[in-house]
Amino acid sequence: MSQGQDSTAAPEATRKLSGRRRKEIVSVLLFSGGPIFESSIPLSVFGIDRQDAGVPRYRLLVSAGEEGPLRTTGGLELTAPYGLEAVSRAGTVVVPAWRSITSPPPPEALDALRRAHEEGARIVGLCTGAFVLAAAGLLDGRPATTHWMYAPTLAKRYPSVHVDPRELFVDDGDVLTSAGTAAGIDLCLHIVRTDHGTEAAGALARRLVVPPRRSGGQERYLDRSLPEEIGSDPLAEVVAWALEHLHEQFDVETLAARAYMSRRTFDRRFRSLTGSAPLQWLITQRVLQAQRLLETSDYSVDEVAGRCGFRSPVALRGHFRRQLGSSPAAYRAAYRARRPQGEAAVLVAGVAQEVVPQVRRAAAASSPAGPAATASAPPEPGKPSSDTFAPGRPTVPGQRSAS
Repeated sequence: MSQGQDSTAAPEATRKLSGRRRKEIVSVLLFSGGPIFESSIPLSVFGIDRQDAGVPRYRLLVSAGEEGPLRTTGGLELTAPYGLEAVSRAGTVVVPAWRSITSPPPPEALDALRRAHEEGARIVGLCTGAFVLAAAGLLDGRPATTHWMYAPTLAKRYPSVHVDPRELFVDDGDVLTSAGTAAGIDLCLHIVRTDHGTEAAGALARRLVVPPRRSGGQERYLDRSLPEEIGSDPLAEVVAWALEHLHEQFDVETLAARAYMSRRTFDRRFRSLTGSAPLQWLITQRVLQAQRLLETSDYSVDEVAGRCGFRSPVALRGHFRRQLGSSPAAYRAAYRARRPQGEAAVLVAGVAQEVVPQVRRAAAASSPAGPAATASAPPEPGKPSSDTFAPGRPTVPGQRSAS
């Protein structure tokens, strides 16, 4: 269940903590090849004594998830003072970003995570650390998030995980996951807030010089990127068509018909491919189109709404505010205030010309009929249409947690 951004209700742990584990002991599980930024986040949050600032102290156990030395980004070598045995003492186990979304984590580390969870420990995955939790089976049937760029792969590889690429973090009680990089700070602050209250989290945020609670989710950071595997999927052509025709009136039923599938089958296949429901994906793409037009053109908000497939400016404003946290007019004003007048961004037509042909080429290569079967001329860039469409209201984005 999603909670409002101002909610401070903490989810209750679903398992009782084993007597040999201590709530204030945090084990950070490091692996070779991990990015140093994500690895350093829990070390800084839980490993420095800030009691003078009103932040309760945690005891940090930096644990090696495999044989060392551990090499991280930039060629640095790390030596963890503890091994997997330290995980058995922790009430919170944090897995920073995993080194590769295509390689399996060490079985011994997965066993240690499963045991920790069974004994009531809180398990946390930062960014692609969610892939380690998923490999351990700890995300089965649960909501989770990760960096938006890797969310489709997580959803496809682990179909029993309810991946939501919109959230900065998801708190499902005893299993928590975050989006990429800085969202790991958001989740660690949330853990401090859950354990010790708003004042302690606020004091820590001031020390780190970061907002105590960021608004919104990952929507403002999404782009039109699609999973690398899309070229071999039958839905590739449907996705490419949708991206080319965002200015036209069509709905999910139209996409399902183009894929020769029932709506139910299409929803399931689309979610496994992209990590989101087709309606939410369509809304996000329309808002992204509007965002780029606001940045790169002088169209009025009414014109932008029409060129992005929204039924009315009111529909555009509603979805735009829910995804980006501001009105279209305010977004344009803020964007232009940050950029020199003469500095022009790439027009949205250029983005479509770059992304859609890439999808079409991949789809053509995998088509039995060959490339000619999928070739078509691109529409006129920015072509306005009187037939516009506003999909239904999406879930309000923000930090998600169980209640």
